[in-house]
Amino acid sequence: MSSSLVSLNTWVAEVAALTKPDRIHWCDGSEAERDALIARMVDLGDLLPLNPQTHPNCYLHRSHPNDVARVEHLTFVCSENQDDAGPNNHWMAPKEAHAKIDALFAGSMRGRTLYVVPYCMGPIDSPFARCGVEITDSPYVVVNMRIMTRMGEAALKRIEREGRFVRGLHSIGELDPERRFIMHFPEELMIKSYGSGYGGNALLGKKCHALRIASWQARQEGWLAEHMLIVGIENPQGERHYVAAAFPSACGKTNLAMLIPPQSHAGWKVWTVGDDICWLHPGHDGRLWAINPESGYFGVAPGTSHKTNRNAVEMLNRDAIFTNVAVTADNQPWWEGLSDAVPVKDWQGRDYDPKNGPAAHPNSRFTVSMRQCPSFAPEADEPAGVPISALIFGGRRESLVPLVFEARDWQHGVLVGASMASETTAAAAGAVGVVRRDSMAMKPFCGYNFADYFTHWLKVGEKLTHPPRIYHVNWFRKGADGKFLWPGFSDNLRVLQWILARCEGNVGAQDTPIGLLPNASDLDLRGLDNISAALDSLLAVDEDGWRNEFGEIKRYLESFGARAPGKLKAECERVEAALA
Repeated sequence: MSSSLVSLNTWVAEVAALTKPDRIHWCDGSEAERDALIARMVDLGDLLPLNPQTHPNCYLHRSHPNDVARVEHLTFVCSENQDDAGPNNHWMAPKEAHAKIDALFAGSMRGRTLYVVPYCMGPIDSPFARCGVEITDSPYVVVNMRIMTRMGEAALKRIEREGRFVRGLHSIGELDPERRFIMHFPEELMIKSYGSGYGGNALLGKKCHALRIASWQARQEGWLAEHMLIVGIENPQGERHYVAAAFPSACGKTNLAMLIPPQSHAGWKVWTVGDDICWLHPGHDGRLWAINPESGYFGVAPGTSHKTNRNAVEMLNRDAIFTNVAVTADNQPWWEGLSDAVPVKDWQGRDYDPKNGPAAHPNSRFTVSMRQCPSFAPEADEPAGVPISALIFGGRRESLVPLVFEARDWQHGVLVGASMASETTAAAAGAVGVVRRDSMAMKPFCGYNFADYFTHWLKVGEKLTHPPRIYHVNWFRKGADGKFLWPGFSDNLRVLQWILARCEGNVGAQDTPIGLLPNASDLDLRGLDNISAALDSLLAVDEDGWRNEFGEIKRYLESFGARAPGKLKAECERVEAALA
């Protein structure tokens, strides 16, 4: 098999000449192909079947112990001009990067099969979708790309029609951490990844294409590629609004994407369009429209339970691939927080011993189709996407930042997103309580200079006659006793309810220097006990603390030099003046 597109055939031939595979397989995305690949991996011991009664068609993969997470220090953006990559990225000159990684690729597929994986990020017929081809020697990558993207024959036909695609080359190599690189060449629409089989480094459609390369494409084409969930929120009257939200890790992103309303909110529904990545396009109607470029979830297992995310647990009982979780005596997947069951084998296949650390790796994962989620929104397959009523940014702050506030306008909202931050916890190395900024939750994923990225956000806003409102939330405010003031989880719907009421113009707000805050009486607190006393703290604005915060924000913007947009600096000064 080959393609009718000469440029694709030529590239495949060039890669084969470099990597020396034993054979070449063009993937069609069929069930038969998937079943054959899985059977092969089971025979080799790369996949282990799980309990067929409790978890039919589910498998466990154990990666090499040195290959369990993204490797940000070995991830490079290789633009011709170093300033275009910015201080937020590691940079290497393209010529040097190609030479370094191609030397590793030379002969790397001997004894292996070269798989050609055509895929589409987004609904196959969407004008907002973008296509790519990943060449890999990993059947594990192939079966996961089939879950995570629209992969196979339909994608290839679109690529042949358009003649343009992102090129991704991946080899697991010898899994040597000293010979491991993930290189992005945005001007060439190319990704090269060597030496890792971990999903974030090897499933090139995900962070590599859908964020780092796509963010570059988006700037050229006038849209936004963002690290955001997308949910539809439906009230008892059947009216539905869609919001997109950005959170750094450990801030409840997946839980919000699959939120189940509290018992007090009978008739409310939450629909999951996407849990991780969002492509936003200005529409002809002056609104911002969103698609989820993915078709599956690559989620973190530990902490996922019926209490924290019932929808996620219920979608994992069939047709899922687990990576680096533990197993029970009856061969069911297990991780910390899931249940009271006792694991017998840890993530490395050893007899479980607490002395060896957690039974499941802290970054253990599951891969599953988005259509298995009980809250799956069929609109995720709509070519036009969904209209966005609100954009939400959030971080983990124990103090200072209120439960929720609204930006005054788009410019102020961009500053809110650019300055979002979390405080380090005892779980991280280094000092506790240090504020670390992660603009739009894109710090590891923006494929170009953050200063240019902020400018692009401002330009997108200029195209919108009906822009979404922008909000900041903080579920993690603590009281003097060190306990969380807000219950979180399903009760976060109460905050979303206020946000939508604001979007509809149905409630007022307190005007403060940092933005618009709820009046306590406008929050629906039915069924919440003992929350009234906490509201004063949750909705407080400490002006002295915020003056210090904005001093830090100004220094952060200045760290990007002359490219930092003057409009954001002016916005900082406006807020500072209001605080004074």
